[in-house]
Amino acid sequence: MGWESSRPVPWQRLIREWAIYAAIMAAIFVIFFRDSRLVGAMVGLLVSGPLYLALGVLLAKLGYQRKTIKQMRAERVAPGGSASPTVPDGPRKRPAPTRRTAGGGRSNRPGNRRR
Repeated sequence: MGWESSRPVPWQRLIREWAIYAAIMAAIFVIFFRDSRLVGAMVGLLVSGPLYLALGVLLAKLGYQRKTIKQMRAERVAPGGSASPTVPDGPRKRPAPTRRTAGGGRSNRPGNRRR
C-alpha cells in the first residue's frame, strides 16, 4: 500500500492510547524514580507524545489500521455463537509409539536385572 493523503487518521484513538500509556508510565516513574531523575523521565514521556502521534499518522496514511478489541472479539465468535470458529474434523490422531509406550516394541514393565 502506498501513501494516500485522503485516508482518515484516527486522532481520537491515537491520543487516547498515548494518554493511557503516559498515565501508566508516569505512575511507574513516580514509584521507581523518586530522586532527581524523575524530571528527565517525565520530559522524555512528554516528548514521546508527538513522536507517537507522528508515527500513527504516517502508518494511517500508508494504509495500516489496527483492529479494535471489539472487532477482534467479533471475529472470534462464530455466527452460531461458538467461541471457537475452527473445530478439527474427526478424532485426533494417535501419537507415534515411543519406547515408553506399549506400541514401541517393548513392554512398559522394567526389565529384570541381576544384582
